[in-house]
Amino acid sequence: MLTTVTSANGMATSPHFLASRAGRDVLRDGGNAVEACVAVAATLAVVYPHMTGMGGDGFWVIAEPDGRVHGVHGCGGAAASADLSLYAGLDAVPTRGPLAANTVAGTISGWAAALESAGGTMPLERLLRDAIAHAKAGVAVTAGGAAIAAAKGGELRGQPGAWAATFEPEGRPLVEGDMLRQPALAQTLERLVAEGLDSFYTGALAADIAADLAALSSPVSAADLAAHAATRPAPLHVPIAGAILYNSAPPTQGFASLLILALFDRLRDKGAADSFAHVHSVVEATKQGFLLRDAHVGDPAYHDYDYQGLLDDPAALDALAARIDPARALPWPQPTQWGDTCWFAAADKDGRVVSCIQSTYFEFGSGIVLPRTGITWQNRGSSFRLATTGWNALRPGRKPFHTLNPALARFDDGRTMAYGTMGGEGQPQTQAALFTRYAHYGVDLQQAISRPRWLLGRTWGEQSLTLKLEDGFDEGIYAALAAAGHDIERIGPLTATMGHAGAIVRHADGRLDGATDPRSDGEVASW
Repeated sequence: MLTTVTSANGMATSPHFLASRAGRDVLRDGGNAVEACVAVAATLAVVYPHMTGMGGDGFWVIAEPDGRVHGVHGCGGAAASADLSLYAGLDAVPTRGPLAANTVAGTISGWAAALESAGGTMPLERLLRDAIAHAKAGVAVTAGGAAIAAAKGGELRGQPGAWAATFEPEGRPLVEGDMLRQPALAQTLERLVAEGLDSFYTGALAADIAADLAALSSPVSAADLAAHAATRPAPLHVPIAGAILYNSAPPTQGFASLLILALFDRLRDKGAADSFAHVHSVVEATKQGFLLRDAHVGDPAYHDYDYQGLLDDPAALDALAARIDPARALPWPQPTQWGDTCWFAAADKDGRVVSCIQSTYFEFGSGIVLPRTGITWQNRGSSFRLATTGWNALRPGRKPFHTLNPALARFDDGRTMAYGTMGGEGQPQTQAALFTRYAHYGVDLQQAISRPRWLLGRTWGEQSLTLKLEDGFDEGIYAALAAAGHDIERIGPLTATMGHAGAIVRHADGRLDGATDPRSDGEVASW
């Protein structure tokens, strides 16, 4: 059984043990938490390629030792030629293939921007060392990775590019224990060391990336890559009893994650941890948060909604909380969002705490693997609507709506908590489950993650809108939720469909607590 890990000098947590260890070793060698997270991110791109990679997007929330909290968005927009005419005759953007690879990958720009702000001194060669070694020598495929590769192979092996050559090198899906070697990706990482991170967008590496994208019929061009830059929008924040919560600004759903916890904080009957009152209240707060998210969250260049203004308005939040019936469920016909990803975090001895998340959207993104570089390109732009107006409508340069959102909390007693998860629609819900258990009910940090969870809406591969619950709650809870009007679906033991969560808490005295998800291949690595 996993237990909360405690340390004093440094800590990293992620959904793959090799990535966590890469971050820990950077901390042990004198790097800071941002540098450690770059090492984690690069290693995840190699050892967890079904969930994340350099061809995706990434978001950072960084708490500095002096109390500042700031953010980085490595988020790409739609290609200049990705307009409605490109998809003429289609009802929707395809989820796989070249037309799904229609946005610039912002992850590497996020690494560069975060490192620029961190004031660290560790060379990039050191930060990418473990990722390069694992890509060259190979890494043993985990049971979870093998299951996803087998399940998705049918829709991916026929895509143009190098997916089949990379992930089915012997003409069959890799199985648990097989060695996954990625020499092209190793060479790309080495080129980033030699040419600099900017070369992904404007250098010789960018030219190779653009050439492959063009050859595979993706609309993303060299000009699109060159025009991209990471941004630094201030994280959204909201006060609750005993803490201030932070999360990433739009186009992410961080707004919804903060709303859920702010509304829950205002409810009178919260019951005990994992009671009917607890679960029902969080689910109903989720519905209110998702209604506002789905109406207003997207590329802020196309919205004039005052997200922070609502979070700063106690009366408005009180009114939203008053819509929640403590005994009855709001009918829930809303569609769900897709997305799978990797959340990770690090904390250093100086007091810096980083919450970070990156993704290629669906498992293996668009399914397009660039032959020259080994990069798997995201399909985040498949979420665009083929419409002339309205929410998330496709436009050249527009950034798509993102499920990604890294969370962070500053407690009045001096604790700083980084927490998050993969899981698309489930991200705000899992964040709310683990945070409320830990912060409101005093549940041990690891137990807050390990205990059974719930999810309103879609799981991997399913579009159903039921309230899904893992086994392990008190038996009376399932019946009580059903009696209150929730459309209950029991989905069995702990499962990765509920996400891969993690958390690090830095106490005022410098002590670090960390937790990882038993549903993942993760580890808390500390020293």
